[in-house]
Amino acid sequence: MVATRFNLKHWCAGALMAFAVAQGSVAAEVNGVKFDDTAKVAGKDLVLNGAGIRTKVIFKVYAAGLYLGEKKSTVADILKQEGPRRMTIIMMRDVSSGDFGDAFMKGINDNIDATEKARYAGQIAKFGELFGAIPGVKKGDVLHLDLIPGAGTQAELNGKKVGETIPDPGFYNAVLRIWLGDKPVDSSLKPALLGAAR
Repeated sequence: MVATRFNLKHWCAGALMAFAVAQGSVAAEVNGVKFDDTAKVAGKDLVLNGAGIRTKVIFKVYAAGLYLGEKKSTVADILKQEGPRRMTIIMMRDVSSGDFGDAFMKGINDNIDATEKARYAGQIAKFGELFGAIPGVKKGDVLHLDLIPGAGTQAELNGKKVGETIPDPGFYNAVLRIWLGDKPVDSSLKPALLGAAR
């Protein structure tokens, strides 16, 4: 009887935890910024692979979370994963459209080679236009950068689509290299996104 009560207790606890995760109600927290443990993109449930803070000098600029179909701990595995993916950015301070866009464009250009720059020239230009469509970002704003299978890279700010969908699916990997490339924008954010303990 004791063993039965023990097993039932643990089964109930496990079931409640599984239900909470399925509902996206269990959140990861980094520096007071919360991320849902799951996200739904293009009809598929994704899991939070890792999350961390982007700092510049001494300032916390934004918190970022990477969502994948299944957790991966290496850049190579993340870049070759099929299906939808999401990078969520939650602003921790106000940033002008120009500064925000320049940082993203520099991150891409620092992490792709000349061949990729030529291949993605049109997509990079469209990505730059995306930031021109944003008057600026404020503390608390939420930006999603999604890979939608069959469509491409799509941006959404505070629940509203921004700019055009960029069709080449390979371009999304160029975007992810802003944070996961050989020259990431923040050397401490990269391991956090790869799932290192927070």
